[in-house]
Amino acid sequence: MALPLDGVRVLDFTRVLAGPFCTMLLADLGAEVIKIENPAGGDETRQWGPPWAGSGEQRHSAYYLAVNRNKRSLTLNLKTAAGRALARRLVPHSHVIIENFTPGHMAAFGLGYDEVQPLNPALVYCSLTGYGQTGPYSPRPGYDYVIQAMSGLMSITGATDGPPVKVGVAIADVICGLYAASGIQAALRHAEHTGQGQRLDIALLETQLAALVNVASNYLISGTDPARYGNQHPSIVPYQTFMAADGAFVLAVGNDGQFARLCALLERRDWLADARFATNPARVQHREALATHLAEIFATRPVADWVDALLAAGIPAGPIHTVAQALNDPHVLARGMVQTLPLTASDSFRMVASPLKLSATPPRADLPPPALGEHTAALLRDLCGVDAATLAQYRAEGVV
Repeated sequence: MALPLDGVRVLDFTRVLAGPFCTMLLADLGAEVIKIENPAGGDETRQWGPPWAGSGEQRHSAYYLAVNRNKRSLTLNLKTAAGRALARRLVPHSHVIIENFTPGHMAAFGLGYDEVQPLNPALVYCSLTGYGQTGPYSPRPGYDYVIQAMSGLMSITGATDGPPVKVGVAIADVICGLYAASGIQAALRHAEHTGQGQRLDIALLETQLAALVNVASNYLISGTDPARYGNQHPSIVPYQTFMAADGAFVLAVGNDGQFARLCALLERRDWLADARFATNPARVQHREALATHLAEIFATRPVADWVDALLAAGIPAGPIHTVAQALNDPHVLARGMVQTLPLTASDSFRMVASPLKLSATPPRADLPPPALGEHTAALLRDLCGVDAATLAQYRAEGVV
């Protein structure tokens, strides 16, 4: 079956998370992703364990496995002239280069956009950095944790009376990878129409700022710095966590109609005539009073009872799952969101599947994350015409 990005070849000079996550998305949609790695260890995340899958030389960290399926690994030592020359020989055969070195690093290798664009005028060249190619912060390294802090995300995350808190996953990296994948596909479309490539300058800080969406808009419209609301919503009430008799659950009343149904379910129709609670703006103003009433009621029954009753009344609600509960939820399993891939001839591992459900061209999931340099010989032979003797010389010299 042909996939949307069949025929697109990506030279992936990224490592860790944002770049590999982006290129995995492209690979899932059919792109041929060649993961360029340093022969001395490769992607750092290969060593970021435990936990591990496999054993011995076939041991892989769970972190590495999470974002590197459907790729092939080619080792090149870019600190050697021969390694840089081989990389340049790959450029005319490729459609996309993606890299996440600090600004100027690829140019120092002779592999910056200005250096390789003449080799392939239709090339899409995507650079992922912490702060972009220009501006006073551009030389700084980009780390998700720091970006969460500097973007304002941590300032709005955590309990109202507690310190700022980071999100439990490297969300700035993930969001940057999503934006990069979208931008690359747009640039490929442009190149198809015009024959002209372009450079994408995508920064972690900027994509995280964009992901603040309504929170950023609230500040830009009001001039007031957003507060930290913990598990509450700044603009919708009641939209928060409540304690039931046996644990916590989430209630998400998104409009006045849902609030009316909540009042009926709780046999508190008097709230609809109470000026403090009748409309969402009023409920926002009097959130503490309403939350106190709701907390007293919800404490009387178990989570499952409340969630079932709320959903039956058309009111959004759900239990607070652990990761294990979420990944073993029957709905999640029914939707095929946990997949098994081979790791070796005798071992397999489970990972989260692509969430994209395309009726005609569903994403592929057929290649496990590659071992370091697993495809070096085949790729150099097929794309660069490197014979076995030359390859052996390269290996002896530490080029691959």
